[in-house]
Amino acid sequence: MPAAPTPTTTPVPGPGHRLHRLLPVLVLLLTVGQLAVAQWVPGIERFEGKAFGARLLAYPVLMLVVPAVWWLASRRRPAADRAPAPYAATTLVMLPFLVDVTGNSLDLYDAVVWWDDANHLVNWALLCGGLGLLVAPTLPRGWQVVLLVTGIGAVLAIAWEAGEWLTFIRHGTEVETAYEDTLADEVLGTLGALVAGLVLAAVWRSRATPGPHGAAVGSATTTTLER
Repeated sequence: MPAAPTPTTTPVPGPGHRLHRLLPVLVLLLTVGQLAVAQWVPGIERFEGKAFGARLLAYPVLMLVVPAVWWLASRRRPAADRAPAPYAATTLVMLPFLVDVTGNSLDLYDAVVWWDDANHLVNWALLCGGLGLLVAPTLPRGWQVVLLVTGIGAVLAIAWEAGEWLTFIRHGTEVETAYEDTLADEVLGTLGALVAGLVLAAVWRSRATPGPHGAAVGSATTTTLER
């Protein structure tokens, strides 16, 4: 008598997996909510003169660039060939915008002397870490990861400072100290990107180390880094 076929079951995602997918949505909602308060609730002095109207438009767009590009790229491929959605990279790219807005909401830029400098260093490490998760698996050498991620961070730091100058610094009260602050912010942003590149390169190297049978463990790097 032939054996009954073994029933197949589809694994149910656990709470950790669901949280992993919900984190980018939560970060986006918290950021947009604070931006809306800054723009439309009158009488909050710490939000004045900081171009929150422009931020309310620009921040959500910038935060959604990674999932939008992934969606556009994935829809052109067969379902079996589509890469998993880059939830970790998306969250890391979104976090600096939330940190920036929260810092303004809590008045940390004025209340804490070192907040602005720490913001540029840490936020650029997060941002470039997220972008690096997307590009690192395509590079064959760890030093290439460091150079590319650091370069991306430097370009973004310059672009960010140019945006701040155009939107509110040149017409605000900070114009006299803008030159020194801009240089410091660009240096700190580049250093944050360098830190992200070094961390990603170290992860890449550990994944690419030959296994006990001589096979490189790095074959799983793409999947591990992108998730």
